[in-house]
Amino acid sequence: MASAWWPCLILALLSGLAASGFPRSPFRLLGKRSLPEGVTDGVEVYSTIINSKVTSRFAHNVVTTRAVNRADKAKEVSFDVELPKTAFITNFTLTIDGITYPGNVKEKEAAKKQYEKAVSQGKTAGLVKASGRKLEKFTVSVNVAAGSNVTFELTYEELLKRHKGKYEMYLKIQPKQLVKHFEIEADIFEPQGISMLDAEASFITNDLLGSALTKSFSGKKGHVSFKPSLDQQRSCPTCTDSLLNGDFTITYDVNRESPGNVQIVNGYFVHFFAPQGLPVVPKSVAFVIDVSGSMAGRKLEQTKEALLRILEDMKEEDYLNFILFSGDVSTWKEHLVQATPENLQEAKTFVKSIDDRGMTNINDGLLRGISMLNKAREEHRVPERSTSIVIMLTDGDANVGESRPEKIQENVRNAIGGKFPLYNLGFGNNLNYNFLENMALENQGFARRIYEDSDADLQLQGFYEEVANPLLTGVEVDYPENAILDLTQNTYQHFYDGSEIVVAGRLVDEDMNSFKADVKGHGATNDLTFTEEVDMKEMEKALQERDYIFGDYIERLWAYLTIEQLLEKRKKAHGEEKENLTAQALDLSLKYHFVTPLTSMVVTKPEDNEDEPAIADKPGEATPVSPAMTYLTSYQPPQNPYYYVDGDPHFIIQVPEKDDTLCFNIDEDPGTVLRLIQDPVTGLTVNGQIVGDKRGSPDSKTRKTYFGKLGIANAQMDIQVEVTTEKITLWNRAVPNTFSWLDTVTVMQDGLSVMINKKKNMVVSFGDGVTFVVVLHQVWKKHPVHRDFLGFYVVDSHRMSAQTHGLLGQFFQPFDFKVSDIRPGSDPTKSDATLVVKNHQLTVTRGSQKDYRKDASVGKKVVCWFVHNNGQGLIDGVHTDYVIPSLF
Repeated sequence: MASAWWPCLILALLSGLAASGFPRSPFRLLGKRSLPEGVTDGVEVYSTIINSKVTSRFAHNVVTTRAVNRADKAKEVSFDVELPKTAFITNFTLTIDGITYPGNVKEKEAAKKQYEKAVSQGKTAGLVKASGRKLEKFTVSVNVAAGSNVTFELTYEELLKRHKGKYEMYLKIQPKQLVKHFEIEADIFEPQGISMLDAEASFITNDLLGSALTKSFSGKKGHVSFKPSLDQQRSCPTCTDSLLNGDFTITYDVNRESPGNVQIVNGYFVHFFAPQGLPVVPKSVAFVIDVSGSMAGRKLEQTKEALLRILEDMKEEDYLNFILFSGDVSTWKEHLVQATPENLQEAKTFVKSIDDRGMTNINDGLLRGISMLNKAREEHRVPERSTSIVIMLTDGDANVGESRPEKIQENVRNAIGGKFPLYNLGFGNNLNYNFLENMALENQGFARRIYEDSDADLQLQGFYEEVANPLLTGVEVDYPENAILDLTQNTYQHFYDGSEIVVAGRLVDEDMNSFKADVKGHGATNDLTFTEEVDMKEMEKALQERDYIFGDYIERLWAYLTIEQLLEKRKKAHGEEKENLTAQALDLSLKYHFVTPLTSMVVTKPEDNEDEPAIADKPGEATPVSPAMTYLTSYQPPQNPYYYVDGDPHFIIQVPEKDDTLCFNIDEDPGTVLRLIQDPVTGLTVNGQIVGDKRGSPDSKTRKTYFGKLGIANAQMDIQVEVTTEKITLWNRAVPNTFSWLDTVTVMQDGLSVMINKKKNMVVSFGDGVTFVVVLHQVWKKHPVHRDFLGFYVVDSHRMSAQTHGLLGQFFQPFDFKVSDIRPGSDPTKSDATLVVKNHQLTVTRGSQKDYRKDASVGKKVVCWFVHNNGQGLIDGVHTDYVIPSLF
């Protein structure tokens, strides 16, 4: 069964400077008049409403925020919403002074071309979201004129999955300022009837919550309303900042008088199945645990803590064993053993003794665990009516034994043979999550990322609780032959207690009088068949509450579920099959206006034109980031001069006032680190380390040198970004997050945004006035001389101070030069001239370099005046003044 994620939403509205990482003040004076409460940097957010309609578990959510610019000049207003990973955005509109700008869902490739064109031209390309632990972030910014009003409205939909016996909506509220009209309204309609409904907030006391919160349910309807007054929002009676910063949680479940429920509207049906009171099927569990060297320390300790808790929860009817893999494989016992009190005590002693060692042999570890389960079944060591499960935990990639992912997948698939599920847990970010996910999906399980955090042991235990109590195995949901079209998944290896099976489809004959569904499965003691019969006329009466629910919800639920399952199948498919699944999912995404991994929402904002859109994408779990981060890309350099260093290494200084360009080389030994930019006011530094070509020649005239490593740091923000030709590492207060050049991911934290474009470039922005682009140059791996290298481009520097220095930074402030006496040079193809700059008179030569920002393989020709002798006379001092001992 698919993993269950709780629906979550984080709401934040930021005004311009705050969104850009600059300090926010609680008040701003206009003339002699002070602004009213709730105004931040001249922008008042006067209304935020979250409206949710949940019908038969399908949630339709609309987030609306209204703001007015009370400043005396235009302001940038940003709208941020974090929504569940499992949700699909369906609509976004932006309304300014009564004019509405809608969002349109397009095929991702078509939208991407518009996006890349905008980025390459230095235009606005905001409105992007990416993954966190459970959330994805939607962001859009717009300039609002003085006195103007703006309304943001975002709509997203999602099927709520049952988790541990209830449906849960988790809203993380974070408006960041007092809001006159703040409201959460949730209406729930469940034809089965609501059995329980609750709501609570972590950020407000029960006394205050009582008057702001109302909740009620009766029969099929439930309602939750949260409307805190301005005084209730204050962090203290006299404070002007908001205490609305935390979790708002709605939980509910439905009546289960029968194990299943079928609903039909407009020719589409949905079938929910969750039987109660069945005995638990005994299970045999092979715990396959990575104990390689990279697991050392906190990760291994948390794994052991989780395993000890899991052992506490195991039932005496269960069987288990531990398979530990590093460079080789070892086991606790030769065979599976029953979870008797004596064996569990011995198992706990064994778990406590586990230590780390060696390499990572995933293939042999998994095959040993699978073989043990197969053998136990063949030799009748486990009960006939029991089920088997493999749970594998690793924090890295295979690096010893069979290490080819596709071969490991084939070996595991053949060994399991469809008999039981494999669940893969990926601990941290330094692993191939796609491989773990595909292998699990091929074997009817799922993958889950375990985040390196203080609660990692609880994440592991929480996963186990989801699969700890199988009530049925081999579940098949059958419908009348030739009566159903476009059926979603209707076979499941396991049904687990507290979860729910959901099947949807389309009726061939909308006018049929009755509808029958059979659910068959193997229980702990016998085989079971549950039959659900639906009288269509009775169904029509039951669904008369049309004004309470949103119209074609079952059709949209079917489309949502179908797309979700097609995308899952697509992950493990190849060739023509993958193309067909992609085409089907794309067609449905476009038809139902869902932003999925195959589509993007294009929003043309007022200051944009059709070539400069904002794009909202849906990322995947395989591009992980720290859960503490949020995401935004905003690449908006104005038409400033730009500066870059690329190639061998060639420094280029483009000066638009002169309509001309200067260039120079730096000849230094491999390993030398050069100071490119240093700004003592903003705390920004950029340094580059030189690498040599593969010949390693000591002769500077024949050897090639490049930048192979760059270090970008902001001392004030305690952030460092190290870029090599293999990876990008982002340190936030000494905590690293590592990304590969194979990733496409966008990250923003604390005013820093980093956008990695797979195998092409990386855009780094600090607020709205500093933007760098790092270009990756990849060469043929077997080239006898050249090696991969980096180019560094400054495309916006207007927020950097006048004290900025460095080989590039010294040119950020305007400077004057004059070129005269152009004459034939010693090379008949190149002219010489006299350059007067910084009180120096120099002989320069006309040449050309390449600008690789748009195309790292071809580049655009840039004609420049070349300054000889390591830029002497153009740069302040001599080039050795810029040599420093280390990258940071």
